[in-house]
Amino acid sequence: MNEILTFWAQWLRPSAGLPTVQWSLLLAVAALTGYLFQRHVGLPKVVGYSLVGTVAGLAGFSGAVWPLQGIGLFLLELGMAIVLFECGGRTPLRWFRHNPMVLVQSIAESALTYFAVYWVLLWLDVPERAAIPLALVALAASPAVLTRVVADTQAAGPVTERAIVLATLSTLYALTLGSAHSELINRSSVTLVDRLSPVLVVLGVSILVAAVLALVLRSALRIMSPTSENTSMLLLALVAAATTVAAHMGGSAPLAALLAGMLIKQMHPRPWAWPRQLGSASSMLTMLMFVLVSTVAAQADWNAPVVGVVLALILVRLLAKAVGVGLGNVGSGASWRQALWVGMAMTPMSAIALLIASQFAMASPSTGHLIAGVALPAILLMEVLGAILATVAIYRTGESSKPWWAALARNRQGGDSNGA
Repeated sequence: MNEILTFWAQWLRPSAGLPTVQWSLLLAVAALTGYLFQRHVGLPKVVGYSLVGTVAGLAGFSGAVWPLQGIGLFLLELGMAIVLFECGGRTPLRWFRHNPMVLVQSIAESALTYFAVYWVLLWLDVPERAAIPLALVALAASPAVLTRVVADTQAAGPVTERAIVLATLSTLYALTLGSAHSELINRSSVTLVDRLSPVLVVLGVSILVAAVLALVLRSALRIMSPTSENTSMLLLALVAAATTVAAHMGGSAPLAALLAGMLIKQMHPRPWAWPRQLGSASSMLTMLMFVLVSTVAAQADWNAPVVGVVLALILVRLLAKAVGVGLGNVGSGASWRQALWVGMAMTPMSAIALLIASQFAMASPSTGHLIAGVALPAILLMEVLGAILATVAIYRTGESSKPWWAALARNRQGGDSNGA
């Protein structure tokens, strides 16, 4: 790949730079592959996006660096901010007041996932300084993958909604604790106050930025229609600005967007038209995010000794999330069968896990290579495998608008009207 790029550079001098051409072509291939995967295989487009990024990363594509930094980091944070803002808007706080067991279910599965992965890694002789960050990486489910699967399968129902809410809450915990722990990773002795202060800083800054963003958007809704494309443009611009400000001030940009979505939902409880109006801009950012994640993750130092640790982390995480959702299911209003499928739908890992791992790698290069050696292969595998498992869970619950194989046959005959 590097030899090809060197050859290109000798005669191709685009005004925007060679990396722009590389990424444009890569995204074009990803869009085509995602479309073909959905139409001819019946799998969500995200599987095609991830496989294209994987091939590019394994081939030595130099357009993404590890740890994440610069424009790559900003685009990943912006893509996640858009997704989490929409997820926050789908998480009514009133639901927790009427059904508090959903919140208990969330805490149970997150806590069990963290401690199960942590103890297994210690048992496998992974140093504690790497086991804690890896457990925090494993804690985060992927609302981005799940929402794309839901959109591609046209799913709606109690399992779908609960899986999105639980994945969103696990992201909230992971972003808060992960960002805070990255500040402490190099300290040899840490007191309780030392542990709490970074958490309070991350939460405080993120809540402040979220409140400002929510108030500005609420004010805009008083004079602008939610169905207007100008309102969507305003939303994108404000989220981009908030992403930059929150990260600069010591908060978490995706966390601020998530909290802003929750706040604006409280102030503007009517169903949102924004996700439909965001259209191609949001889809392009989301596709870029998946391709970037898989491209970076595929560049990990793959070696045989780490395979067992990666597989153990994935297996324990799958079991912990399923058991955690089941333990918290009592009194939550869902059947045990639904709880099983919710746990399976929460298995994907993607951008949030990569962002947290990158924070640790930047904070401590000496420990970062240990974390990346396990986290990147796990993220890559669970972005693809997790999307497939979530698709199976949605179809098995019957919450897709049409059966899987019937939809596949119809797509082959008439084409996919939604496109890539």
